Amino acid sequence: MEKQAKRKVKLNKILSYGAFVGPALLFFILVQIIPFFMGVYYSFTSWNGVSSAVEWVGLENYITVFTDDAKFFNSFLFTTKFMLAAVLISNVIGFGLALILNAALKTKNILRTVFFIPNVIGGLLLGFIWQFIFVKGFASIGNMTDIGFFKLPWLGDETTAFWGIVIVFAWQISGYMMVIYIAALQGVDTSLLEAAKMDGATNWDVLTKIMIPLILPAFTICFFLTISMAFKIFDLNLSLTGGGPFNSTESVAINIYQEAFMNNRYGLGTAKSILFFIVVALFTTFQVMFTKKREVEA
Repeated sequence: MEKQAKRKVKLNKILSYGAFVGPALLFFILVQIIPFFMGVYYSFTSWNGVSSAVEWVGLENYITVFTDDAKFFNSFLFTTKFMLAAVLISNVIGFGLALILNAALKTKNILRTVFFIPNVIGGLLLGFIWQFIFVKGFASIGNMTDIGFFKLPWLGDETTAFWGIVIVFAWQISGYMMVIYIAALQGVDTSLLEAAKMDGATNWDVLTKIMIPLILPAFTICFFLTISMAFKIFDLNLSLTGGGPFNSTESVAINIYQEAFMNNRYGLGTAKSILFFIVVALFTTFQVMFTKKREVEA
């Protein structure tokens, strides 16, 4: 009887775990795992994405990417430069806002909401809004004030278009990073900060030698999120510049989309996506390992 009761309890636990985890696991397998392995298979074919005929070509698509696709490497170079600039600026702004709003301000709750709102706006809509601001709004301000900054061809020149996308990305995502940093700052023991100040530590010493080491896990999360988001930028890039001018701001995601769905070379497009997945996975893994090591040292 005792063994039967234990088996029944064990069975009930398995059923309860399955009831909670099962649906999420099923959807994850259907939406993520199966399409991923299908993409790996199609990357070794010359399928055009439409016909029923799928011809196996082996490594031909990967060889084409490395030997005869300068446009893909240009888009990868742009995406890498964008990622570095966007990650740095987004985290600096997010952490700066968190420091300000972690103080005892009467309007801090309202300001947190205001700064977070851009994150809930869709990338396509946000891109079209900022496209209007860059093209029409800045031009009008420039004509009225004669300030050179507003007269720049923000989306018509390679350099300014690059920084235009960085500005919009940082404006959208900094509020999200701010929330994570605020949560981490609120977990810092204030008695440590007060004791350090009583011992003569300056505000800079408190920030760099106490607060930042204590919230390094938040930096790990924020850097991971911003790196992955910046690498995968698509809708914001598409609506702001569409990859222009002259493909100078074309991200890897747009290049893959055009290859697979505009040029009807689905096999080549999936080969590019697999290579891109490997690069992003390696980069984010290295970043997490590096920051985790600093956490341990701190």
